[in-house]
Amino acid sequence: MPTTDAGRRSAPSAVEPSSTARALLWVGVGVAVIGALFAIDLLLPTLYPMALSTRAQDGLTLAISVLIESLPFIALGVVLSIVVQVWVPPGVIERWLPRAAWARRAVLSLLGMLIPVCECGNVPFARGLLMRGFSVPETMTFLIAAPIVNPIVIITTHAAFGFDDGILVARILGGYLIANLIGWLYSLHRDPDGLLTERFRDTCELVTHETGGRFRRSLAQFVVELRAVMPALIIGSAIAGAVQVLVPRELLLAIGSDPALSIVAMIALAMVVSICSNVDSFFALSFASTFTPGSIVAFLLVGPLVDVKMLALLRTTFTTRTLAGIVVVVVFSAFAIATGVNLFA
Repeated sequence: MPTTDAGRRSAPSAVEPSSTARALLWVGVGVAVIGALFAIDLLLPTLYPMALSTRAQDGLTLAISVLIESLPFIALGVVLSIVVQVWVPPGVIERWLPRAAWARRAVLSLLGMLIPVCECGNVPFARGLLMRGFSVPETMTFLIAAPIVNPIVIITTHAAFGFDDGILVARILGGYLIANLIGWLYSLHRDPDGLLTERFRDTCELVTHETGGRFRRSLAQFVVELRAVMPALIIGSAIAGAVQVLVPRELLLAIGSDPALSIVAMIALAMVVSICSNVDSFFALSFASTFTPGSIVAFLLVGPLVDVKMLALLRTTFTTRTLAGIVVVVVFSAFAIATGVNLFA
C-alpha cells in the first residue's frame, strides 16, 4: 500500500517510545545478571581462589575480547544484508531455489557455505533475507545452519580434530539436520510472523518504505541494523565475560569423564563462553583429553547456535518464546547426536 510522506515521517516517532523502553529493559536485564553473579561471588567467596578485583578485570578483558572478535563479522554481515536487500535485484536469488518448501529450506541451509562469516554476522544477513521477503522458517534454517557449514568453520574443525572419532562429520551433519528440523517445526506454526518481535516488524516497514537512491537506502539500513544489533552484542559480551570468570569451571571439569554428564557440562560451557564458531574448535581441543568425543561434538553444535551472545543478538529479531523453543530443540538434538557419537566412537 502506498505511504504518504507525512505517514513516513510520523512512523518513527510512533515506534520510538516502545523501542527505547525495550532497549532500556534489556540493558537492565544485562546489568541485573552481572550484578547477581557478583553478589553470589561475595556471598560464596570460598568458591573462587582469586580476588574479586582480579576477576573483574579478567571479566572485562574477556568481554572486550568477545566484542572485538565479533565486530568485523557484524560489520560484514550488515554489508551483506544491505547487498541482499538493496543491490540484488528481485528474483535473482529466489529463481535458483526449489519450489517445494522443504527443498527451499534444505538449499538455504547450505547458503552459509558461500558466506564466510561467523554466527554474529549471520544475524544481520538473516534480517536482510526477512526484509527481502523470505519466510521466517526459511530464514531460521539458514541462520541455524550457517555458523556450522561455514567453510572457515569446516577448515578449522578439520585442523583441530581431523576425522578422529567422527567429530568433524558429526558437527557438519548435525548442524545441517538441526537447522532443517527447526525450519520444519516452525513451518508448522499458524502465524510465522508472530515469531518476530514487534520492533523488527516496525523496522521492516520503515526499511520497505524508505525512498531515495540505492546509496541512501544502503546508508539508512546500515544505521538501522547497527542500532539493532550493537546494544545486544555489547550486553551479550558483558554477560559472557562475567559468567566466564564468576562460574567455577571446576564444577564442569569434574564430570568430564562421564558419558552423559560430560555432554551436559560441555553444553553448559558452550552457552557460557561465547567463542566465535570460526575458532571454537581449538578451544574445544583443549578438553579432548578429558572429555568424551560426544561432549566435544555437543560443544561444537550448541556454542555457535545458542550461546548467551548469540541469544542476545537473536532477541533483536525473534520473540523470547521463539528463542526458548530454539534452545530446547538445539540442546536436546545436540544431546542425542552427542550420545550417538559416544556409542560409536
